[in-house]
Amino acid sequence: MKHMFLFFAACVVSLCNSGPAAAQARLVEKITANGNSLAIPYEKYVLPNGLTIIVHEDHSDPVVHVDVTYHVGSAREEIGKSGFAHFFEHMMFQGSDNVADEQHFRIITEAGGTLNGTTNRDRTNYFETVPSNQLEKMLWLEADRMGFFLDAVTQEKFEIQRATVKNERGQRYDNVAYGLVSEVTAKNLYPYGHPYSWLTIGYIEDLNRVNVEDLKHFFMRWYGPDNAVLTVGGNVNTQEVVALAEKYFGPIPKGPDVHPVKLPAPVLEADRYVSMKDDYAKLPLLRMVFPTVPAYHKDEAALDCLADIIGQGNNSILHKDFVKKQKAVSAYTAHYTSELAGEFILSVTTYPGQQLKDIEEDLRASLASFEARGVLDDDITQFHNRYEANLVYRLESVSGKVSRLAAYHTFTGNANYTAKDLDRYMSVTKEDVMRVYQQYIKDKPALILSVLVKGDSLNKAAADNYTVIADGYESPDYGYENLSYTKPSDTFDRSVMPGAGPAPLVTVPEYWRKDLPGNIRVIGAVSDEIPVVNLLLYFKGGAMAEANYKGKAGLASLFSEMMDEDTEHYTAEAFTTELQKLGSRIDIRATRDGMQVQVRTLRKHLAPTIDLLEERLLRSVFTEEAFETNKKRTMENLKNLKNRPSYVAGSVFNKVNYGKGHVFGQITTEKTVGNIVLADVRDFYDKYFSYRDAKVVVVGPVSEQEILSELGFLQQMKGHEVKLPAVTDAPVVKKTKIYMVDIPNAAQTEFRMGYVTGMKYDAFGDYYRSTVMNYPLGGAFNSRLNLELREDKGWTYGARAYFDADQYSCIYGFSAGIKADATDSAMASILNILTEYRKKGMTGEELKFTRNSIGQSDARKYETGQQKAGFLLHILTYNLPGDYTQKQHELLRGFDISEVESLAGKYIPDVSKMNVVLVGDKHKVWDGLQQFGYEIVELDSEGNPVSGKRQ
Repeated sequence: MKHMFLFFAACVVSLCNSGPAAAQARLVEKITANGNSLAIPYEKYVLPNGLTIIVHEDHSDPVVHVDVTYHVGSAREEIGKSGFAHFFEHMMFQGSDNVADEQHFRIITEAGGTLNGTTNRDRTNYFETVPSNQLEKMLWLEADRMGFFLDAVTQEKFEIQRATVKNERGQRYDNVAYGLVSEVTAKNLYPYGHPYSWLTIGYIEDLNRVNVEDLKHFFMRWYGPDNAVLTVGGNVNTQEVVALAEKYFGPIPKGPDVHPVKLPAPVLEADRYVSMKDDYAKLPLLRMVFPTVPAYHKDEAALDCLADIIGQGNNSILHKDFVKKQKAVSAYTAHYTSELAGEFILSVTTYPGQQLKDIEEDLRASLASFEARGVLDDDITQFHNRYEANLVYRLESVSGKVSRLAAYHTFTGNANYTAKDLDRYMSVTKEDVMRVYQQYIKDKPALILSVLVKGDSLNKAAADNYTVIADGYESPDYGYENLSYTKPSDTFDRSVMPGAGPAPLVTVPEYWRKDLPGNIRVIGAVSDEIPVVNLLLYFKGGAMAEANYKGKAGLASLFSEMMDEDTEHYTAEAFTTELQKLGSRIDIRATRDGMQVQVRTLRKHLAPTIDLLEERLLRSVFTEEAFETNKKRTMENLKNLKNRPSYVAGSVFNKVNYGKGHVFGQITTEKTVGNIVLADVRDFYDKYFSYRDAKVVVVGPVSEQEILSELGFLQQMKGHEVKLPAVTDAPVVKKTKIYMVDIPNAAQTEFRMGYVTGMKYDAFGDYYRSTVMNYPLGGAFNSRLNLELREDKGWTYGARAYFDADQYSCIYGFSAGIKADATDSAMASILNILTEYRKKGMTGEELKFTRNSIGQSDARKYETGQQKAGFLLHILTYNLPGDYTQKQHELLRGFDISEVESLAGKYIPDVSKMNVVLVGDKHKVWDGLQQFGYEIVELDSEGNPVSGKRQ
């Protein structure tokens, strides 16, 4: 990226669109590097069919990012057909005239790329990042589904993807605590029929109602080239991109005219009190929502600043008034904006026993305290610097820059909006913030939602006083009548998939290494692509050290929370203020065998950020008040996690595989956290926070000499040797058992299947080779397991199988959330697929796919500073040579079918000797599981046996 986005000069070029050329693009704008303002250089073209093409050249990495954004989202839906835009996004991956079923993902994955699509209220985008020699193939793929989609649609594909979307809704909304809060909020905040009154995922009954004809009409109405922007960035030549776009997109006919949606913002005449029951939630929640302004409105930035001050970070007003006073597990404010409207949200998740009517009063008191306090100079400094830093961070990758160009063009009509966007945030004043508070928040009506938990159905902020009224709604005429589908007329054979150009040169980051006293190992890479420094510090200890504190699982995580509290010279709030004034981050988290400290800062703020890091690491103060607050909050969060099937499945799977007494078989529970006292935290700091054997990684525009000088303070930490408990062998699985954890009324069953393999991480031996062997079975989107369970049957939103290893152990696992009524059928399919693969391994075609996909993916691995830092940390952790990836590629090229068969027979689970953990509604699935002949053992959410028979 080499500074390319840091300068700009606008050069707008307009040409006449004359002559009979069928698809000649017209240059309309050129932004070049010249000056000192923030911008992303690009050229913009328009085809005769209305397609906008934006190209940004960035030759620093051998990758290209392609994005096609259609200006259509759920805001173009109508009553009774909610969720259709998102459902259609799924369908767009199901093939087109020249791309066979289930091949879109396969083609891009085999090219070494990654891809996805997303839908929100106002737009749908499809994007892929690939090695730059794959550019033409990507444009061919995107053009084929834009111009040749409808005839490839079948009823079978339609039904499978409808089932997949239903599973997605169940997994993300229906079956998780607070999953439907946003849906109830939207329904009651916006007028009946307003397209923001439902979520993008839509309602199940609406998904059941739509048919293939609806899908075809939606495509013909909204998916024309004139309602889209093609944005390409990376290691490309602009004129080559334009020529390819002319070839592949140019013949596609223009679609129907699309006019901007114009709807009035919601107006609340008085406070609306509504409530909802949530059987998955353990803690009451109060949400207060004020209507505000659309995205890019002149008041958006000031409202964002207001949200920061009131309820973001541990120096915010809500954190002080609720979390610090132990009235709430969490309390935050957010300002969300979309194309048509905005929402200012205050949310408080309370402790048991708190009355929501009191919480509402306290929220209003917090707003009053803000008004009395006013906006401070520090508030504005923090906001300005944090926004500037975050904007620079987002422009680090080519995908980040392309996404920003596409969004700016779609919603403002001006892709060259980066500097203007920065200016509107950097120009926010104290007066602006107080003005928007007075205009949109103070004494203004709000939607006030009470979330009621089981056994506490009367705990409302106030009696419900609002009901959605359907009267007066008139369905908009979106112009679905008399639509026609005309295929492009080509002068070339579009059925021939383009080949790849010459493979780009992929080079791993150059790095330096230095060993310091106490076996501190430092590794760094100088990178001046953006003015950002990434720093990782890794101290030996972590969750493994908890074995020395019997019955106190969760101590390492609680310790990491306490490391975000007071220091000798700062309160927790003052520390956060100083950090935010720099736009920097210091994050500490516990891992399996260590404490990881991650620092990110703009280069110009490195020195003061390191000063704060020193304060945090050397002079943290563990107070009783902070300890009790964090402990109480942790215990309440654990109560909520018990009702999250995916969390329960993962933790119980570990316990089943390793055993109750094993260092890796511990589950953090309310009881184990309850056993922890403040003295344990202090003891953990004294014994397991030593500089000895630490690992340090630095990436950014900073020299070895400077960073070593800055980090000299590490020698002031305790320097004793940290000894972790020995890791014993996991128990051998002698016969398959099904361990069932009951979560009543769960619509899905979480599957975890596998065993501890006996391997450990290696870069060249059986572990690495086994990850390659497993790739077409469960490691890729087009794996056998995912194709069968998601794409062919529609039983799940996603399924995968994996080897997960470190220097201590390795688990082979299968993971998926399966709809409940397909549990036994899915089990049968999984067992059959594993058995077949264990016997025969992969096919020759699968081996070719695996070689290509893994072999070409390196182009994407070293683009960002954080990616480079992760690569360097991996070298340090496993003492790898700098060319280890090249050696892996040599192994990959030498793989043959016989080796794959041998590894599959050795490490893919024998279905008669593995652990199966299922988390769901036992009354729905128990009887169907009897057919497999396995013993079924019922466990509770902490992995303990449940006595007695099934009720």
